[in-house]
Amino acid sequence: MNLLPPSLQTDFIEAGCDEAGRGCLAGPVFAAAVILPPDFSHPYLNDSKALTERRRDEMREIIEREAVSWAVASCSAAEIDEINILRASILAMHRALDALDVTPEMVIVDGNRFAPWRAGVEWHTIVKGDAKFGNIAAASILAKTHRDEFIARAAKDFPQYEWEKNKAYPTAEHRRAIALHGPCELHRKTFRLL
Repeated sequence: MNLLPPSLQTDFIEAGCDEAGRGCLAGPVFAAAVILPPDFSHPYLNDSKALTERRRDEMREIIEREAVSWAVASCSAAEIDEINILRASILAMHRALDALDVTPEMVIVDGNRFAPWRAGVEWHTIVKGDAKFGNIAAASILAKTHRDEFIARAAKDFPQYEWEKNKAYPTAEHRRAIALHGPCELHRKTFRLL
């Protein structure tokens, strides 16, 4: 079992960031920021996409209990339509960082795009970072589980789209439902819905 190091470096307080739901047709994009203890490790800590739903839920409990600090934030479908999905993803990450009760001195982010958060706070983007560093993996798990929870609630309000099955991703069934019923207020109008 390959244990992920909790952070890129240990000289500064470091937060890992990731988002979930960029490719969906509906709902907010969620982001999380996590600061792990320097000695944190867990055999199941990994990119959220590599875990089963049950394992993600287990890890969410552990992360929320044991992290030095964690926060989850989002950008609404309306905000996504207004500023575009990339900017909204970064804004959601900034909001999550703002919500931490411990201020990070350095930030590492999954992927290859970010924007400066606070003056003087160093940041690095790391492609596939959610499979390389524990704090980004933890952020990916929190962003995904919080987003899935939101979509599960929304599925009850908009049963015609079967979000409990497709999680609002662009499946053939989801697109058929949009063609039949039209989009709802949670759909991202600037995305190709059909």
